[in-house]
Amino acid sequence: MEDDRRKYHRNRTLKGGRIVTNDGHSTFDCTVRNLSEEGAKLVVTSIIGLPHRFRLSMADGRNFDCETIWHTETELGVRFL
Repeated sequence: MEDDRRKYHRNRTLKGGRIVTNDGHSTFDCTVRNLSEEGAKLVVTSIIGLPHRFRLSMADGRNFDCETIWHTETELGVRFL
């Protein structure tokens, strides 16, 4: 089993969010599946059209500037900037 190299514990969650791009003119719905002080795992319908860097706007009012660290067709891991 591989050691987890994260500095911060990930908290499982199921929260709504939006990926905001193009100075707020484009948004993509997402679900935040886990969250830590340094990043999050997001579930989306498709990663097609998503830029490498964007703003994550959480349903609870929090906002984070993010960059994609890894992705599959429907999930992405992001680091908060």
